[in-house]
Amino acid sequence: MTEIAFLLNGTPVRASAADPARTLLDWLREDRGLKGTKEGCNEGDCGACTVMVTDASGVRALNACILLLPQLHGRAVRTVEGIAGPGGALHPVQQAMVDHHGSQCGFCTPGFVASMAVGHLNGRHDHDDVLAGNLCRCTGYAPIIRAAEAAEAAPVPEWMRDSFDVEGPAPYAPASSDALAAWCLEHPEGTLIAGATDVGLWVTKELRPLGPVALLHAARDLQRIEPVPGGLRIGAGVTIAALREAMEGPHPAFAELLRRFASEQIRAAATIGGNIANGSPIGDAPPALIAMGAVLHLRRGEERREMPLEAFFLDYRKQDRLPGEFVEAVTVPDAAPGLRCYKLSKRFDQDISAVCGCFHLVREGGKITCARIAFGGMAGVPKRAAAVEAALVGREWSLETVEAALPAFATDFAPLSDMRASAGYRLATAQNLLLRYFHDIAGDAVSVLEVRA
Repeated sequence: MTEIAFLLNGTPVRASAADPARTLLDWLREDRGLKGTKEGCNEGDCGACTVMVTDASGVRALNACILLLPQLHGRAVRTVEGIAGPGGALHPVQQAMVDHHGSQCGFCTPGFVASMAVGHLNGRHDHDDVLAGNLCRCTGYAPIIRAAEAAEAAPVPEWMRDSFDVEGPAPYAPASSDALAAWCLEHPEGTLIAGATDVGLWVTKELRPLGPVALLHAARDLQRIEPVPGGLRIGAGVTIAALREAMEGPHPAFAELLRRFASEQIRAAATIGGNIANGSPIGDAPPALIAMGAVLHLRRGEERREMPLEAFFLDYRKQDRLPGEFVEAVTVPDAAPGLRCYKLSKRFDQDISAVCGCFHLVREGGKITCARIAFGGMAGVPKRAAAVEAALVGREWSLETVEAALPAFATDFAPLSDMRASAGYRLATAQNLLLRYFHDIAGDAVSVLEVRA
């Protein structure tokens, strides 16, 4: 029988991994009787299922509802039951939640406590970001934020510092990109699972059989960001959280966009390769990467090829990828000073884009010499605004030039109406984002966090 070994609330445990699609949440509640971890949305949105996971890369908050049990091999997990110390001693964030009346109905509280404990251990004070993936409909959040602030100065309890190592490979997990390439040739229709932030919903919402699976977390060589001539090569297994940190220096606008990529729990699990390979027309990273001129690297066995990222997306959920071929990396330029990225959604945090527009214009001598503009949410694929680009290049950088280019959006895009936005809204806001870009470059305040009525 396939088994995994990990640390659960400080105690080594073994569990069957015969079903690679079984979630940690189900195992905790059904096999271990640990029912403090709740099932709310069962898709990684509400945070009621949040647990702490520790491995060589650090301590992270993750959603147990879409975390597959085999992904835990060799790691350490703490649920809300293990955040309290020996003899029931409360963790500082638990005590602060009591003191500041941070719990009412209590359903969401275990997830909040887990996220707060991770933030506390990692020395985080940006509580709005840390808790953006935890939803509460009782307290109005203010008492919870006050509790997080009150616990900031408290020392990290010794029982919270987990480390665990186990010999033997993780089941279903190729140990390198070479091993993955061989597996993909043998299973060309197999399912590749990186963070399971998308595939997890196939399991919990669609009850879809996954067939042969390969978990990618053990392929460390896919998790590197390496300098190459003129740019950075980003492995497909790099998490969104790690990518955001790496982009803060060379591409701050991209890093700020990634701040709004779902939540802490999702960013800690989701990978850039997964965000590209699933082909979603509303994935947040591809528009920014396309605007930067990113190059995609694909691998099939020992064969490799590359292409401009925009050429990868052929039609809705259809990509230029052969059976047995997988995304290996993406390369971005080492600088794109004109890049700006704007995401429009109904909520600022933890929401899917209605429209995501990314702009990179190069100017010389007062004229626009190069324009790369890409959008998500405006077509069946992430798509460049070719007609708008043509209306800008070679012309003087001015408000008049920008306004004259606005009608070209209707040539580039015929967006759909859905529950997130109407077609008319999408077209109008895409035009407005170009105007926003002009004012942003001019130094005007354009962020929704800065502008006040």
